[in-house]
Amino acid sequence: MRYKNSLLIDAPASTVWDLTVDIARWPAFVPTMRRVEPLDPAPLEVGDRARVKQPMQPARVWTVTALEPGRRFTWQSRRGSMTWTAEHEITEVDDGRCRNTLRFEATGRGTGLFALLLGAAVRRAIDFENDSYRKEAERTQSSE
Repeated sequence: MRYKNSLLIDAPASTVWDLTVDIARWPAFVPTMRRVEPLDPAPLEVGDRARVKQPMQPARVWTVTALEPGRRFTWQSRRGSMTWTAEHEITEVDDGRCRNTLRFEATGRGTGLFALLLGAAVRRAIDFENDSYRKEAERTQSSE
């Protein structure tokens, strides 16, 4: 199962990047995040981990697998035979705007059933999360 949501944000890429890597702050503006507990000190680096609690799910440990400062980070979580990969990518567009892209992929045994039962809910959550980044970045930008 793969899913991508991309949208324009009326804020500079640096503003969205700061929100993206401040993972402990996510629950304050992303309603699909109940708790994000960094398990390694900031700043975010490859190999860093965080325990993430989302609604109707057990807490999962996510590990950063790739990082391009100011542009993208990818992390993964494993449970049983499934691996979940999530990527946050920010691209400068023009006039102080940027494009924020969230990608999600589930792989491994059981992925087909997971996609059938929960795929629509995952897609809605990712759409909602990206819109939450947009609202917070634009709110932050307008208050500066």
